[in-house]
Amino acid sequence: MKATVIATFFGVFLTCTYTAKEATKKTKKAKLYVPQIDCDVKAGKIINPEFIAKCPPGCQDVKYRVYGTDIYASFSSVCNAAIHSGIIDNTGGKILVQKVAGHSGYRGSFSNGVRSLSLPRWRESFLVSEGKPRKGVTYPTTLEYSSSKSTTVKSEPKKPEQDLKGMKSADTANTSEKALEQGDTVRKENQTTPVPTPATQMATTTPTPMTTMTDPSTTMRQPTKTPAATRTTAAAAKTRPGLHRVRDMGSSSVHPAYASVVAAAASVQRQEPVATFQRAASSPAHLAMETDSWKPGLSLFDTGFSSKEELNPKPLEPISQGNQNCKVDLSFLMDGSWSIGKRRFQLQKRFLGNVAQALGIGSAGPLMGIVQYGDDPSTEFNLKTYANSKDLRNAIEKIQQKGGLSNVGKALSFVNKNFFLDANGNRGGAPNVVVVMVDGWPTDRVEEASRLARESGINIFFVTVEAAAQSEKQNVIEPNFVDKAVCRTSGFYSINVPSWFSLHKVVQPLVKRVCDTDRLACSKTCLNSADIGFVIDGSSSVGTGNFRTVLQFVANISKEFEISDTDTRIGAVQYTYEQRLEFSFDKHSTKQDVLNAIKRISYWSGGTSTGAAISYASEQLFSKSKPNKRKIMILITDGRSYDDVSMPAMAAHQNGVIAYSIGVAWAAPDELEAIASDPAKEHSFFVDEFDNLYRYVNQLIQNICTEFNSQPRN
Repeated sequence: MKATVIATFFGVFLTCTYTAKEATKKTKKAKLYVPQIDCDVKAGKIINPEFIAKCPPGCQDVKYRVYGTDIYASFSSVCNAAIHSGIIDNTGGKILVQKVAGHSGYRGSFSNGVRSLSLPRWRESFLVSEGKPRKGVTYPTTLEYSSSKSTTVKSEPKKPEQDLKGMKSADTANTSEKALEQGDTVRKENQTTPVPTPATQMATTTPTPMTTMTDPSTTMRQPTKTPAATRTTAAAAKTRPGLHRVRDMGSSSVHPAYASVVAAAASVQRQEPVATFQRAASSPAHLAMETDSWKPGLSLFDTGFSSKEELNPKPLEPISQGNQNCKVDLSFLMDGSWSIGKRRFQLQKRFLGNVAQALGIGSAGPLMGIVQYGDDPSTEFNLKTYANSKDLRNAIEKIQQKGGLSNVGKALSFVNKNFFLDANGNRGGAPNVVVVMVDGWPTDRVEEASRLARESGINIFFVTVEAAAQSEKQNVIEPNFVDKAVCRTSGFYSINVPSWFSLHKVVQPLVKRVCDTDRLACSKTCLNSADIGFVIDGSSSVGTGNFRTVLQFVANISKEFEISDTDTRIGAVQYTYEQRLEFSFDKHSTKQDVLNAIKRISYWSGGTSTGAAISYASEQLFSKSKPNKRKIMILITDGRSYDDVSMPAMAAHQNGVIAYSIGVAWAAPDELEAIASDPAKEHSFFVDEFDNLYRYVNQLIQNICTEFNSQPRN
């Protein structure tokens, strides 16, 4: 009996122990699970600040670009960066990713079969390490994405019985889409009570979040209790500056029919067609609903619309492919200042509507958004709000004038920082274009804002209507603001119209220029985006004749770039044992002045201290480079250096300098590679004699442009 009890007890003990072990195994298995990501996923697209993920096989590919070494720009492929750092190989595996602050420079290198590229600066970085959890840190089993990717990643294998649930979810999604098309339910949920505000302000109404919503709610003017005529006149009297002329003084009163339109429009939200590149269903951004308050083609003042009439939203228009020969992402800066007046503001809207029609808006063609500026700029709608010309024209007709000053520079800064974002519909592969409408002249400075916008990859066009009268010229801040705002003064990027009433004549010429993507070189391109410093060997072994050949080589490269204060700038250093600054980046602002300065450089003669020359160029030239400019060093030498070149070159690379080395005759190949940025074969060249230098002019410029085009916009 005793033996039986002992055996029974021992059996129960073994059973409990086994059960506990199995439970522990299951628990451990659940803790070890990590989400899988694709090879093309960039760190910047994942919101989580720290996560463990599993990379699939086959991520070691040049199409998955990597920027940096050890510390990577968040624009890099996460998995290929992990391969570059040696954490995993091409078979994949688990990695730990930690987000860190952005850096002013990322050094490219070749490591573990992956070539990473150099990058002057980026807003966010990340570190990759072995995929083991850190003590005390809880890691997500699903990753949250900031782009159009789904915000969840499958965390467990699907069970067979879940298939039926998946089918039900699909049915539910279809039902939601039908409800969105009909608009009734969404409209009721999104309605809000109007709040009386001053007529010169804008109020934002945020609808109830829904899983099918994608765009931010639209900004809308709210009615006031003050009579329309009194309200508008009073607002104009407070806002209009004495130095800025005012047109259409007699049109400040508002027609009663227009007042009823505003009151009716305030009670509903805009219905916006969803473009093909909309955000995911679980995105926090919301799609706002809108109804047509008046018929297309009618003037604001001819509608006779009553706020008591029932508003029924139209079904969504089918998504248009658009004019595929004109794939550009376009932003119009429309002048909403008081100087333009009510009547001319209507002419401006008609012009923008005609441009939208002529462009042929569509998901595979041009996309267009509008920013209105006055005292402060605001987005009327972004690139992904409307996907066909008809809806876009109707939306333009409903835009209300902001009033205020003509702060064009402020508006350009706003567009540069806020408009061309992935979340707003920027497609990346399409040129970014801004067309600025200006009535007369800006009330702030535009040169610096325009330069920064161009250096960020934005093509700027100006359409100026009329000009400052003789009595007003004393108040003009920048008389030649158009020439300062566009990168070339050839007339291609600027159109002056003598009167608002002749604006319709420039619709087709403007559309033709905007769609001429081959000539959209006014943005930050490889030819106008850099501070280029030449470091020239003037040692005794070069000789006077060969030195003149080197200077001709320098001149041949320089003249291929767009040179000005706001475009590419050129500087030069000559070295022997010592170093001499021939001219700095800010010394010459025209191409001819630069070429003349190169011609005047006198041969020095002496030893060859290339390492010291690189350090000198870093301190005297590139430390004074402009923000957002690429820093390019082109060093020409004919022999081995008397000092070390690797450490000064590495320091320059870490400070964001992209280095090209040109060797002649007795130049040492190992030093040329040490000086050059990675990959060295694309940044270093060698010729056997000085007379053959000319052969590498085009190759050098091509490599500079290829590297530039592979870099993302910051």
